[in-house]
Amino acid sequence: MIDIDIARRLKHAGLRWEPTNGDVFTIDNEQLRDEAFMLSSMVIEPMIARNGNRLFRFNGTTEWALDSVEQHEALWIPREDQLREALGEAFLALHRDADVFVVSVGTGADGPREVRAPRVEDAYAGALLIHLTGG
Repeated sequence: MIDIDIARRLKHAGLRWEPTNGDVFTIDNEQLRDEAFMLSSMVIEPMIARNGNRLFRFNGTTEWALDSVEQHEALWIPREDQLREALGEAFLALHRDADVFVVSVGTGADGPREVRAPRVEDAYAGALLIHLTGG
């Protein structure tokens, strides 16, 4: 899983989330930010509230009687495959160099950039930040 701070930066950079089963998220506050939740029709269901806002309903007692949380209060923690998909055509290559993963991403006129990280999902996340921010 990518770091919560990186997930927050991706959200602020404009990464859009269309929740689906299997997605992982946290509730970005001091008490719950270390807890990861997974959307699943059996445990946590995405739904639309009466006011039109998307929310996640917690079923059962396994989640400390947390009934629901609105999507804007949740912080999506995208998986490796979701990060790669979000890069789209900007993704150029992934390779391993010694003990790090290297993602090459197209940045337009400036040419390709490389992001190096010890874990592949972190390299993808860094490349996606570059892609989203144009930097």
